[in-house]
Formats: sequence, C-alpha cells, structure tokens
Amino acid sequence: MDVSGAGAPVVAVVGVVGTLLSALLTQRAAERSRQRERERTERARARAREAEERRTCYVALNTASRQYLAALTDQLHALGRTEDPRAVRQRLTEARDLHRDVYAEAQMRLPDPVLVLAGEVTHALGTLYGRLRRLDDGVPRPGDSLDAARAEIDALWERLRELRRGMRADLGASGAPRPDVSGTGPGTSRVVSGC
Repeated sequence: MDVSGAGAPVVAVVGVVGTLLSALLTQRAAERSRQRERERTERARARAREAEERRTCYVALNTASRQYLAALTDQLHALGRTEDPRAVRQRLTEARDLHRDVYAEAQMRLPDPVLVLAGEVTHALGTLYGRLRRLDDGVPRPGDSLDAARAEIDALWERLRELRRGMRADLGASGAPRPDVSGTGPGTSRVVSGC
C-alpha cells in the first residue's frame, strides 16, 4: 500500500480544516476587537455624559445660589425702605425654595470637595435668611442688625466665588489643578435644576 497515496486525503482534510479554523479564529479575533472598541466608545460616552451632567448641576447650583443671595440682598434693602415689602418677600421665598431643591439634588451628585463648599455656602445663606426674617418680623436676636446682615452678604459673595472656583477646578475649566473627586479626598427665573 502506498503511504503517500493514503496520506494525501488526510493532508487535504487537515489543510481544509486548518483553513476553515483559521478563518473562524480570525473572525472571532476581529469580533473581540470590535467589541473592545464598542466598550471603549461606550465608556468614553459615559464619561462625557457624566461630565456634562456635573457641569449642568454646577450651573444650576451657581445660578440658584446667586439668585438666593440677590434676593436676600433685596430683602436687606427693603428693610431700610418704607414701601410694601411683599414682592421682595415673595421673590426671596421663591429663590430660597429653588436653592433648596437644587442643593438637595446636588448633594447626590457633587464630589466631596465641592459638596463641602456648597454646604458651607448653603448654611451661611440659611443663617442670613433667618437673621433677615427676624429683622423683618421685628423679633431680632442679640447681634441681629442691618449692619451685621450687610457684612454677611459681603462675605457670602466671596464664598460664592470660592464655590464657583471649586466647581470650575473640578471641571478643569479654571486652569487650576483639579481637586480629588474620587470621593476619598476633598424677577427670579426658575432654572431646571439639571443636578
């Protein structure tokens, strides 16, 4: 029996199977490569979406905080005038409610270093609100005065600038190094919170 004659069909079968397996393996490798590329693209989209959501949240918080402080400033000025303060009170109530809602949502989204700044600003705004309400209601506590409120307002504008700098740094918009956001370190118009 001729060995070369019997081996030829086996070699041919092995060659065909090898060719088919090679094509199959190439196709599977290409599919894995496409899958990895899709995953990379999806991760990049998710990061971009997260960055946009954070930016939107920062814009809403900055706007609401500034509107609240502006309404508090208007309330201070209204206390020194004899005109009817109801419109100013209404604006203050709306600004306070908006800020409360935006801040509540921001608490779930902001990284810790920015949340600390936002919390300090929110607490100071609330303290000033209480002082102005007591003065408006005619039941001031010791230390409550228009001058004290004016000094708080001036300090709060600076604290808002600090908060804005922190938010911009987190977004990489300020040229300053970004803070650690890993969670391990640091007429009133209504706005859609976006937070």
